[in-house]
Amino acid sequence: MGWRKSTPDETYTEEDIASRLADELPQWSFKDGWIRRKYKTSGWKSTLMVVNTAGHLAEAAWHHPAMTVSYAFVNVKLQNHAAKGITDKDFELAKKIEEVVGWQPSEEGGALEGTPDDPRFKYLKYD
Repeated sequence: MGWRKSTPDETYTEEDIASRLADELPQWSFKDGWIRRKYKTSGWKSTLMVVNTAGHLAEAAWHHPAMTVSYAFVNVKLQNHAAKGITDKDFELAKKIEEVVGWQPSEEGGALEGTPDDPRFKYLKYD
């Protein structure tokens, strides 16, 4: 974990990006200067839920991803444009998006049951 930078806008090397993704965000990848993740959904309504969730988190963080939206998937790409690379802002927002979009209450053992294990109700294809 020697990749921690001293300021939020310092960029990471490709090697450090790969290391952090492997350690912290294994479903994300680095390509063409962006960290990215494809969320597979069960259809349009589900896609909009993912888009709105990521959009809310991005606005709250004041760090906005590029997104490609289709019927059954959402691609989320992050890059710090001002810094011209990948910074802590990108990793932190990616982690928050991953945490919220991928949340499965049934795995926590609490009172919330989560989405029934029935194709009629599944909206996200969890990895």
